[in-house]
Amino acid sequence: MKRLLLHALVPAALLSVEPLGARTWTEAEGGRTVEAELVEVREGMVTLRRTDGREFQLPLDRLSEADREHVAAATANWPGWQGPNRDNRSPDTGLLKQWPDGGPTLLWTFDDGGRGYSAPVIVDGRIFITGSRSKRAELICLDAASGRELWSTPIGDDEGKGYNTGWGGGPRGAVTVSGGRVYAITANGELACVDIESRKRVWGKDFVEDYGGTVPAWGYSESPLVDGDKLVVTPGGGKGAIVAFDKESGRELWRSKGLTEEAQYSSLVISEAGGRRQYVQLFMKKLAGVDAADGELLWTSDWGQGRTAVIPTPVCFGDRVYITAGYGAGCKLVDIGGGSAKDVWENKVMKNHHGGVVRVDGHIYGFSDGPGLVCQRVEDGEMVWNEKGDGIQKGAVHYADGMLYGVDEHHGSVFLAEATPEGYREKGRFPLPRTTKLREGTGGKVWTHPVVIGGRLYLRDQDLLFCYDVKE
Repeated sequence: MKRLLLHALVPAALLSVEPLGARTWTEAEGGRTVEAELVEVREGMVTLRRTDGREFQLPLDRLSEADREHVAAATANWPGWQGPNRDNRSPDTGLLKQWPDGGPTLLWTFDDGGRGYSAPVIVDGRIFITGSRSKRAELICLDAASGRELWSTPIGDDEGKGYNTGWGGGPRGAVTVSGGRVYAITANGELACVDIESRKRVWGKDFVEDYGGTVPAWGYSESPLVDGDKLVVTPGGGKGAIVAFDKESGRELWRSKGLTEEAQYSSLVISEAGGRRQYVQLFMKKLAGVDAADGELLWTSDWGQGRTAVIPTPVCFGDRVYITAGYGAGCKLVDIGGGSAKDVWENKVMKNHHGGVVRVDGHIYGFSDGPGLVCQRVEDGEMVWNEKGDGIQKGAVHYADGMLYGVDEHHGSVFLAEATPEGYREKGRFPLPRTTKLREGTGGKVWTHPVVIGGRLYLRDQDLLFCYDVKE
């Protein structure tokens, strides 16, 4: 076998990729090979480590197409809920604008994710999800290239019996990855910090026992927020609804004692409105902002329409915050730039249950209970268009490269449509190749949000995780 001749030996560098183990790398011309693991990609150069520990460099364009795709997948990061900016927008470009009949190419399927709804998080070639297996909530780590399970570790108990409805067991929120650690919350409110290299729990908290929180009717569903050295979460309750920890040690930094609402299902977002860094959270009857430095309550906005469950993550941009909720609640736009909250408009054009919305070029796209998929103008809240029918009644949406990626929760069908105020223009649709057996005999549906990163589309239905190639 010809051996791939590598560039000059270089000193060990700070790793930008968590090593996934050795694989065979092939030169595009000549077919020479080497067994090595990926260490770092920088300025068009790839650093590989041989099995003897020596590190070498070579230009990325000297690798085979399969190797370049592996590098792209390994370095495309989606570190937490709705991406690095929590805006539900993928940075990907060069994606398919029309899917072939039957949908894009299925690359792999993972079928042991357990019960749960957490959206996939992808960092340095690894996928992190949570799921309930053998009555334990587990953090599960997969190889993004192959879908192979690399390891798992327990993060709490989960009987899998469901919550308010008697079904729907398993963790809900996505994990957050930062600095070589994974932060996860179970449906029972157990917060765990797990070190990726050692795979061990570093520290943990209990929202109920430690902070007086109350488990929401359908379980805690928040995805933890990392902001610099802080980890910020929402246990809810009289001891302070929002709590910040030192993300390394778990030491409590502050509690928002001026805010004592019970936790709902939304996740925190960061705003720089009025030049002041703050964390924004939506509760059942209130939208609130607290100072990022000390948790001081800065402002609140009454949300009298909230009922039963408030789920979607707020959308922050500039000095404004957009919120929406289902069960007939509706939506509104709030201006927080002056240090207080002032409603800009409020209506029921968007009544988004839990599939989330995305803001693109002055418009909000998402499913509204009743009208189906809706395009809403942000400036005044008016409906621009709506589309409903079989396969487009209700579900989750995601944005990448000018397109909406949608999952219909009833049928499990996946669609591609242009993100345009000109009208609904579908560019492809396909059904999930398999249906989980965990939902049989229940009222559950396909509720995990889709993710596009590194030219790949990730879709989950409970224990099943699918990966598709959506590059042009």
